[in-house]
This record gives sequence, structure tokens and C-alpha cells, in this order.
Amino acid sequence: MSQRSLILLSGCGNRDGSEIHECVCAMLALDQAGFDTAFTAPDMEQAATISHLTGSPAPARNVLEEAARFARGRIRPVADISVSDFDILVIPGGMGAALTLCDYALRGDGRGYEVEPSVRALVTSAWKASKPIGAMCIAPMVLAACLPGVTVTLGSECDAAVHARAMGAKTLECSATDAVVDEDFRVVTTPAYMVARRVSEIHQGASRMVEELESLL
Repeated sequence: MSQRSLILLSGCGNRDGSEIHECVCAMLALDQAGFDTAFTAPDMEQAATISHLTGSPAPARNVLEEAARFARGRIRPVADISVSDFDILVIPGGMGAALTLCDYALRGDGRGYEVEPSVRALVTSAWKASKPIGAMCIAPMVLAACLPGVTVTLGSECDAAVHARAMGAKTLECSATDAVVDEDFRVVTTPAYMVARRVSEIHQGASRMVEELESLL
């Protein structure tokens, strides 16, 4: 039986949802490693909706509806997911991770932010079940809030790294083509577009993340 991965999405597009390059690179890396991949997203309105053409506010959209674009329609709400449905969990970046999966980007100083309840339940249940968890770009901020003491990377020593440490996480610097492993928490993070300049770097980092996640199974 193939190993099963679950990708947690926050919409579609880097400004207000899941970052498309990161998600596709993660999907490809998982497929190349032999995983069967399923998709999930919260069934709720996006915390913010931005025009990717102009950068101005846009009409409200549903997170699950937008995320279904990645999944070719085959997606389930987070509330319907059981920890028995997957072997590893992967969270791509994009501002939706910091706006909707948690409210980090909505807090003035980025401190004391909250994780959306169904997302927190999914992450903590995966951790309690010893299921490896991967996160890319800004998505490690979700893990920093859910798993105090976890080691993650935000790429460089940036404001997000400072805020992650304020939530109790530990941070390491890392190149876009590499990943940071926390064996105790069974968490693997890669910085992706926090520091990457080319999509090829995103794919290398995603492949490295998947390789390390597979080693934790």
C-alpha cells in the first residue's frame, strides 16, 4: 500500500492563499517519492482577498472553493479529516497560511497570534499520532504556534523568525534548496520563497523536505 500524504491549503495564490509554485513543487516531489496525495482546506471565507493583478482588495472568496483549483476538485474540508487518513501532512506557504490558517499577518506586531481551530486540531492530532509534518515558506508560523518548542526555519533571521521564537519555537537559518529537521517533533521545514529567487530552488527544497519526511516514517 502506498504511503499517503495530505496537503493543507489556504486558498489559491501567493497574496492571499497557498503559493502556487510551492504547492505544485510539493505535489511533484511527493509524487516522485511514491506518495498518494489528498488535499484539504478550511471551509470558510478567506481572511483577506487580494487581486493578484493590482494588489488591491477583491471580493470575498471561500478557502475550500479556491483550494479546489489545486486539487482538480478532489478536496475535503479540514473538519472532515481524520488523522488516520494520512501518513504525512504538508503545508505550503503563501500569505493564506499567515492570514487564514493563522492570523499572524493580521497582528500588528506579529506576536500572540492564533491558529484557526480546525487547523490547530489537525496539526496537533498529527503530532500526537507521530505523523511527520512538513511546512514551507511562512507556513512554519502555524507550527510555531501549535507546537511550542519546535525547531523550524524561516530561511533567514527575519521578523517572522523573531516572532516564531516569541511563541516558543526555535529557528535555524537555511537555504531555499535545503530543509531543517526537528526529529523530536517529527517536523521538516524549508524556506521556499522566504529566500528563494527561482522556482527551481523551490523544487529542490520541496524534494529535500519530502526526502526528510519519508525518513521519519
